[in-house]
Amino acid sequence: MSMQQALRQKPARAGRAGEADGEAGREPVCDEACGPRCELESTGSALLAAALTRENLTQAFRRVRRNKGAAGVDGLDIDQTARYLVSAWPVIREQLLKGTYRPSPVRRVTIPKPDGGGERELGIPTVTDRLIQQALLQVLQPILDPTFSEHSYGFRPGRRAHDAVLAAQSYVQSGRRVVVDVDLEKFFDRVNHDILIDRLQKRIEDPGVIRLVRAYLNSGLMDGGVVLQRYEGTPQGGPLSPLLANVMLDEVDKELERRGHCFVRYADDANVYVRSQRAGERVMVLLRRLYGHLRLKVNEAKSGVASAFGRKFLGFDFWPAPDGVVKRGVAAKPLLAFKQRIRALTRRSGGQSLQEVVDRLRPYVQGWKAYFRLAQTPKIWRKLDQWLRHRLRAIQLKHWRRGSTIYRELRMLGATPETAQRVAAKSRRWWCNSEGPLNWVLDIAFFDKLGLPRLA
Repeated sequence: MSMQQALRQKPARAGRAGEADGEAGREPVCDEACGPRCELESTGSALLAAALTRENLTQAFRRVRRNKGAAGVDGLDIDQTARYLVSAWPVIREQLLKGTYRPSPVRRVTIPKPDGGGERELGIPTVTDRLIQQALLQVLQPILDPTFSEHSYGFRPGRRAHDAVLAAQSYVQSGRRVVVDVDLEKFFDRVNHDILIDRLQKRIEDPGVIRLVRAYLNSGLMDGGVVLQRYEGTPQGGPLSPLLANVMLDEVDKELERRGHCFVRYADDANVYVRSQRAGERVMVLLRRLYGHLRLKVNEAKSGVASAFGRKFLGFDFWPAPDGVVKRGVAAKPLLAFKQRIRALTRRSGGQSLQEVVDRLRPYVQGWKAYFRLAQTPKIWRKLDQWLRHRLRAIQLKHWRRGSTIYRELRMLGATPETAQRVAAKSRRWWCNSEGPLNWVLDIAFFDKLGLPRLA
């Protein structure tokens, strides 16, 4: 039986949980013509019922599969979970409707931050819990998202980081050259459960959903085989966490809106743009107080009031062109992280062919280019392209190693005898030898054929 068939099953009747397999082929919810005595209506949780419809669950499972992700504390990957749910889903579904379902603890993992600034803690739910959270997200997001501030861009349909950067640029261009840059200290680890549930209840009057969200917040964290109980925090890694973060922080957004401030927020990263240092200091005092009401702490080391041209936002920075137009650039830290990652992916001792090195590079370079293509810095792109090809030429020379091999290979690639001889004569000086004449042989067209993406 497939996963889709399992999701069509109706849960076993009370007292017949052992006969759940005999209910195969039933729909997960009753037809609309079922009448007011429908089992789902009796739970008093219309939103939860909507989340558990066959169509919504099927869509959620496809999304979970597409997002991939590691196994949770039960050790089951997506395919193993699909087989498990064939028999287990009817009972799980009945528990969800009755409010007795208890999620598994999330598995604690740490990953390096993309900008190289330390590590980020993630909590990986089981695939079953990711399926349930995704199904719930698909029902809640259309209701909650329209209520959020227009200045919020993180984890919202139809919005992305580029939109936030463009909005910030427009504020700086308008003359607001001072930014109040606020970073919350370990935000996802310090979300107060009671405050979050209170804010959610004001927007969602559905006891079944509130009860299930509370269960996920209280599910605990498994680290080293030990389950740690949590009384605060919504670990990154579950489909619901970004939506809950926006529910929590929207209160601050609305207060900033009420006061007429120009600001941009992406998840827990917020920038307010003002016209003077003094105005910025007043806004910083206000934000400390607003976040304090939510029991959140401003990271003083990463926050500050400064020139908008001296701070980065979502990996970008701004600089004034001679004509007075504010331009977008790649901040120094992401540039450094890019080079460090390229060095790691092109270690000369890897023993792989140049084609294999390029194949390993391609996904990272394409992803980096897709995100930072918004930068208006053509000179930087050209320099990075030249540096990357320079590094790959050095790798190719080391692979050829001997002067005779270098001479033969370059002649086969169309080099003149004089050029091939000049390069072969310095066979051990790989880096220095990767410029000058070699550029005309291992040129841009050569790397295009290997499939190396161009940044410029």
